[in-house]
Amino acid sequence: MGRTLRSPGHLALMAALKNARLAANLTQTELAHRLDRPQSFVAKYENGERKIEVVEFVHVVHAIGCNAIDVLEAVQHAEFAT
Repeated sequence: MGRTLRSPGHLALMAALKNARLAANLTQTELAHRLDRPQSFVAKYENGERKIEVVEFVHVVHAIGCNAIDVLEAVQHAEFAT
């Protein structure tokens, strides 16, 4: 396993979380408020400037109201697609 920042899986995670947020009709600011974090926290993980830890991921998908398994399946598919 090499570097994960900007890997296909990381790019898929960024896109899946952003798409889930948009599908929930949430702005970055609204999601950040739900997470009790600054808007820049959401912007940085959506733009790939920072990684998101597992516990943070759980909080994010809960705040969005999306299915964590769907997001992880998108990451797995992107990371291991042949």
